[in-house]
Amino acid sequence: MNSIGNPLLWGSFAVIVVVMLLIDLLGQGKKQGGAMSFRQAAVWSAVWISLSLLFNLGLWWYLNGSVGSEVADAQALAFLTGYLIEKALAVDNVFVWLMLFSYFSVPVVLQRRVLVYGVLGAVVLRALMIFGGSWLIVEFEWVLYVFGAFLLFTGLKMALVKDDERDIGDRPLIKWIRGHIRITDRMDGERFFVRQNGLLFATPLFLVLILVEVSDVIFAVDSIPAIFAVTTDPFIVLTSNLFAILGLRAMYFLLVNVADRFSLLKYGLAVILIFIGIKMLIVDFYHIPVAISLGTVGSILAITLGINLWVNHQADKKAGKA
Repeated sequence: MNSIGNPLLWGSFAVIVVVMLLIDLLGQGKKQGGAMSFRQAAVWSAVWISLSLLFNLGLWWYLNGSVGSEVADAQALAFLTGYLIEKALAVDNVFVWLMLFSYFSVPVVLQRRVLVYGVLGAVVLRALMIFGGSWLIVEFEWVLYVFGAFLLFTGLKMALVKDDERDIGDRPLIKWIRGHIRITDRMDGERFFVRQNGLLFATPLFLVLILVEVSDVIFAVDSIPAIFAVTTDPFIVLTSNLFAILGLRAMYFLLVNVADRFSLLKYGLAVILIFIGIKMLIVDFYHIPVAISLGTVGSILAITLGINLWVNHQADKKAGKA
């Protein structure tokens, strides 16, 4: 498995991830009962993005001095492209979390514990899936075409199928869990399990945690193949992916009150997935350079957000006249 990763790079990355997790999960918002204000969330989101870009700059500097500018430029560009793709797709994951918390009426003060375990689970899960995916690609190169077809299908489904919060309780997974696990009718603080009449019961908060973890599995299945379309180097795939999700808790509180203002974002993400799927399927006929992929993804996001802002402005004008 070819990779630029060496003990120094892997060790440095591991230290950075541990420090970021400790700050993100144990420090932020603890004094406010786990919640962040919009301003705090915006500041912390900027901090995580800045740290990710600084890591990429440090990676470029190291590679430029050790293996040359050509490799350094290519790998830094691949990291930036993968990071942008993962950050964009992570927004949709956050929207699902918002939907789950809303449906189960989870108070803001109880959301922190679920988000902590959700982010930790995402880190471990994605690391395992990325190394597994890298092994599959090395052993069976045709798997890339499967990834491409899956991303194309997922993009079309995202654009055409509407998620409805009212349908959550009717999902087969929730029905199965309720049929196999004793669950109380109400929350009990931050506790996932309680004892009643000598029997162990799960609380609805535990059910929400399971759904948060399952949602991340689903989004990881979408997003990880998307990075493999940019590079198959496991070091770049893992670092860009984890840096994109380490600030998810701050992103959640940034979007919690404005999610309805980004109703068109899912269509932009759908177009991105379709583009990446096509890129993987035509790789034997035409290889789309990483720089073009980065420009395309960035342009799609910019256009989508621009249209969304215009739609919101028109809706605000109408509401003002009314």
